[in-house]
Amino acid sequence: MNRVMKKVLAFVILAPLAVALFGFLVMSLWNWLAPAVLGARTIGFWQAIGILILSRILFGGFHGHRGCGGRWKGRMGERWAHMTPEEREKFRQAMINRCGRAGTVEE
Repeated sequence: MNRVMKKVLAFVILAPLAVALFGFLVMSLWNWLAPAVLGARTIGFWQAIGILILSRILFGGFHGHRGCGGRWKGRMGERWAHMTPEEREKFRQAMINRCGRAGTVEE
């Protein structure tokens, strides 16, 4: 079995399990906290899945996450590696002027 087929098979098996697990967690937490804190009614499993989907649409979107910085960080690292020490210092000073000390780039 090639690598692509293994990934597809793993996704087909793991994705429904992850959705079921998160749905169960949302349902359990909602039914434990919301009635006591907010006076809300309890919800069922499919309502919990609906809350997950709605929160993903409203707050997370459906794009992939590339971690801290993603493509921008890689491109900036390449640029930084090709800069001379004078260019790096000029860039640092520009970032300090623009963003303050928190915006400086360390080697």
